Amino acid sequence: MTRGRLRVYLGAAPGVGKTYAMLAEAHRRARRGADVVVGFVETHGRTHTAELLDGLEVIPRRTLAYRDGTFSEMDVDAVLARRPQVALVDELAHTTVPGSRNAKRWQDVEELLAAGIDVLSTVNIQHLESLNDVVETVTGIRQQETVPDDVVRRADQIELVDMSPEALRRRLAHGNVYPSDRIDAALGNYFRVGNLTALRELALLWVAGKVDEQLADYRSQHGISRRWEARERVVVALTGGREGETLIRRAARIAAAAAGGELVAVHVTRSDGLLPADAGALQHQRELAESLGGSYHQVVGQSVPDALLDFARGVNASQLILGVSRRTWLGTLFGGRGVAAEVARRAEEIDVHMVSHEAAGKGRRLSEIGSHLTLRRRLAGVALAGAGLPALSAVLTQLRGSLGLASDLLLYQLVILAVALVGGLYPAVVCAVGAGLLADWLFIPPVHSLFVRSAENVVALTVFLVIALAVSGVVEIAARHIAEAARARAEAATLATLSGSLVAGEDALPALLNRVRETFAVTSATLLERHETALTHASDSWTIIGVSGSPPCPEPDEADTAVPIRPDLTLAVSGRVLPAADRRVLAAFAAQAAIALEHRRLSAQAADAATLAATNHVRAGLLAAVSHDLRTPLSAAKAAVSGLRSADVEWTLADRAELLATAEESLDRLIRLVENLLDVSRLHAGALQISPAPAGLDDVVALALDQLGAAAGTVRVRIPDALPEVSVDPALLERVIANLTANALQHAPAGQPPLITASAIGDRVELRVIDTGPGIPESDRERVFMPFQRLGDRDNTTGVGLGLALSRGVVEAMAGTLTPEETPGGGLTMVLALPTVPDRSSRPE
Repeated sequence: MTRGRLRVYLGAAPGVGKTYAMLAEAHRRARRGADVVVGFVETHGRTHTAELLDGLEVIPRRTLAYRDGTFSEMDVDAVLARRPQVALVDELAHTTVPGSRNAKRWQDVEELLAAGIDVLSTVNIQHLESLNDVVETVTGIRQQETVPDDVVRRADQIELVDMSPEALRRRLAHGNVYPSDRIDAALGNYFRVGNLTALRELALLWVAGKVDEQLADYRSQHGISRRWEARERVVVALTGGREGETLIRRAARIAAAAAGGELVAVHVTRSDGLLPADAGALQHQRELAESLGGSYHQVVGQSVPDALLDFARGVNASQLILGVSRRTWLGTLFGGRGVAAEVARRAEEIDVHMVSHEAAGKGRRLSEIGSHLTLRRRLAGVALAGAGLPALSAVLTQLRGSLGLASDLLLYQLVILAVALVGGLYPAVVCAVGAGLLADWLFIPPVHSLFVRSAENVVALTVFLVIALAVSGVVEIAARHIAEAARARAEAATLATLSGSLVAGEDALPALLNRVRETFAVTSATLLERHETALTHASDSWTIIGVSGSPPCPEPDEADTAVPIRPDLTLAVSGRVLPAADRRVLAAFAAQAAIALEHRRLSAQAADAATLAATNHVRAGLLAAVSHDLRTPLSAAKAAVSGLRSADVEWTLADRAELLATAEESLDRLIRLVENLLDVSRLHAGALQISPAPAGLDDVVALALDQLGAAAGTVRVRIPDALPEVSVDPALLERVIANLTANALQHAPAGQPPLITASAIGDRVELRVIDTGPGIPESDRERVFMPFQRLGDRDNTTGVGLGLALSRGVVEAMAGTLTPEETPGGGLTMVLALPTVPDRSSRPE
């Protein structure tokens, strides 16, 4: 069966006309003869949208009962049984009522598509899962209903329904989006111009990303490798050299000059690993590219020009930025034109910019010949040449006449090869020269003379020396490559171990410094930072950020090896001077150290921001409480006292008693409110005094119910007599139980009073306050413990929402927990877990 096709109308904000556009498309398809039905469309009371339903077949909805209400959802079975060509399903991110066929409406749509039915659907940009946190930051509202981005991205067509912020606000003001009683609040909150502009930009960027994906897929499916000038995309090639920053900034300027230009940085790593780059420099260049709004990529290829051009064509690059080759004229003469010139020759439709820099034409530092060999190996090669050549010459002298000159030279060649394998190039060159002289002296006429009479022997001896030197060079290069490959493998294993340690959950910076000390066998590894204010001071300008081992390095100058990460950040090690090859790996560690430090600081900033946000929330709630909840009892008490003092009214004794009772009740409410506010402040400051003592729950519960007066007379209590004592502050626990019971009484239905039960589980006692009221959705259960939250409670006489926040804080201060659970059959159960008093009989004497 052919899968149905999905078309999604993506809205930048509510009210832009997604459903209207979907219904208009349905009418167009119906006029063309398509079988179209309405599976679910929500008009939200909008007249023009509702008018478009006329003339379309509507599948009756399925009605579901949930808690105390009835709700309607799309009848998926009915739509599948009807099997239309096209079905309209509004609000793709909608969460269905419990008891529905699926938990989410997009899952309903997946079933329709699997059945071969085309679907038209709608969703707003704020409901995409990946943008949920961004939308919350912009609007201050967290969307509870989301749809995975992949569901929308898989759609066959996505149509952006857009409208300027000003036009949408006018539409809202005219009553075309919300009823008149909601217009002012909407315009002043969610539908502010700034919010709508940000949401519009998010929608445009998200759709642009989808368009890029579709274009890349189309080019790949049709084998199109030539560039299409759909967007200015500038690729800058990085080698890890110091010219990288110049190239990135030049590329960023070129990208910025074009509207919508994109900067892409790429580094090509040779697949044989024999051209290692400076990891620290690459990390710094990556940070620079990303700070300029670009992206960084790393690809692997055997041929750098091939890999670079394949990447550029793969991302549909329009321009390619490369640095002028660092080869000298001699290197160009013998080694070819270099990567930049080869790329420019083969770039075809991609514009190539060759950017000059200070290192251009100055050549690369050649690695030391034989540097991979120890002094012992080189001396061993010399010794082998010194012993092998005389020994072979003595044997060949005894065999004079049995072997020809060619055989003699081949045997000498064998000794040269052995010397090259053992001692490298230098001993092999010495051995080759010595072998040539011995062959000439002993076996080329006239013997015992270095004069060569025959031209044929001159050619033979010359070829012998050339081959000996060439073989020695090839053996040296192969040995060096083997050593470099082995070292690269070891370096990769070291860095993989480091990454594994960090991923496994070790604290990044200390773990990294420990790895540096262990990997390089040094006594200490220190991360040093210099602040801008101290740059001009010669002493005490460096600060130790992290250290592993002892003693730490107070300054880079005192370290045996120091690797600068940034002008203000250096990784210093003590214990031994590291060779140049080890410093390359140390540079990679240093780059990771900078990332770890940045991560630590960002985490600290995030924690500070969270604390500040919580403080601001409490402050805002406190202001709201002061503005209303404190003023209400104060106003009532003042009115009662003012009435009593009034000389214009003759009050009866009953009236006076009622006014005094009103004043007393209002002041009692005010005292309780102030006490709660003070206790919350003490909890936040860690200054709430807890005096734990053994207490029986039956006594504490009885005292707590006494606080509630006559209202608590209906509460059922079932606490076993043999329940162990708990270690709590009895006075504070009374307040907690009284608060939980008061909440349960408030929400319990008539004739079904709350129930308080308790049971012992291990070393804890669990007290349950159970009601069978409307309950709280699982997604909101943690919110009720936040200060100034009154979910579903619009009666301002019930307090400022501090009760549960204070209760949980007090319980946790007593080493207990307070968690909400759903009551079987409906309702809410608050579970209070408290530690029991240790059994004295089990204590050691």
